Amino acid sequence: MKQLISVLIMLCSYASFSNAQPYPVRPVRFISPYAPGGGTDIMARALAQKLSESLNHQFIVDNRPGGGGIVGTEAAAKSAPDGYTILLGSKGPLTVNPALYKKLPYDTQRDFSPISLVAMVPAVLAVHPSLPVKSVKELLTLARARPNELTFSSSGNGGSGHLSGEQFAALGHVKLIHIPYRGTGPATVAILSGEVTFGFGNLVALMPHVQAGQLRALAVTSAKRLSAAPNLPTVAESGLPGYEYVTWYGVLAPAGTPNDIVSKLNSEIVKITQQADMRQKLNSEGGEIVGSTPAEFASYIQTELKASADLVKSANVRPD
Repeated sequence: MKQLISVLIMLCSYASFSNAQPYPVRPVRFISPYAPGGGTDIMARALAQKLSESLNHQFIVDNRPGGGGIVGTEAAAKSAPDGYTILLGSKGPLTVNPALYKKLPYDTQRDFSPISLVAMVPAVLAVHPSLPVKSVKELLTLARARPNELTFSSSGNGGSGHLSGEQFAALGHVKLIHIPYRGTGPATVAILSGEVTFGFGNLVALMPHVQAGQLRALAVTSAKRLSAAPNLPTVAESGLPGYEYVTWYGVLAPAGTPNDIVSKLNSEIVKITQQADMRQKLNSEGGEIVGSTPAEFASYIQTELKASADLVKSANVRPD
């Protein structure tokens, strides 16, 4: 009997010691809901490396592509809320998809604990050189004079390029024709070839063509000018006040993850966003790095859900 009691005491002591160990005590799975090589994957890997270094345990990127980010986002939502699975969430899966699909296998607000907003990545509004416009104001004037004639490309219905254009049309009170393509590459080629008159694309992808004279960049879609392209005005300041459309990235955990773990991850991520090399890396990709509290990120998500719902409804957007 005494021997059994001794064993039980030892087991309890070991359990207490294990529970007292600081998080993390084993590798953390970091879900990226897109294929390797894209913007989400690049951001996830940069963060994973930094978190692995600062917390002395591996953060392993797990690519779960499919369904416009739905597959990976669902996997994160249904994981154990123990801090050992986190998600690199973004605008599409978390705040646009709920407006596009009547039924999703996750609920953005119910199923996740926001940790920190990490980055904003705007697009560049670029036109084919044959279009006789050199500013957003001139593009709007031309569009008003030629309703339902100007076309813009995107990587697909409901994507950032599509919704950037729909917001442009709504705020500018112009009628445009959206031409969806299967992917960013074909959408960019369509602008280059003159198959469409303009489009919204990534700074890194479009600027080489701008510098070569194959495209004309008019503005960026962020609220402020980009440090990577300070001479390029914003859409808002160059003819369409109030316009802003950016892709964002943030880190979330499954709902119910202990507050102390969320706080610890938030603290580390905010420190990472303040590091010069991370800022430089994102600037080179055409984005701006940010950091936030969990509450600020939750509030931002709520705002984005409403904005996306309003835009999708007013533009009558349907998924591919």
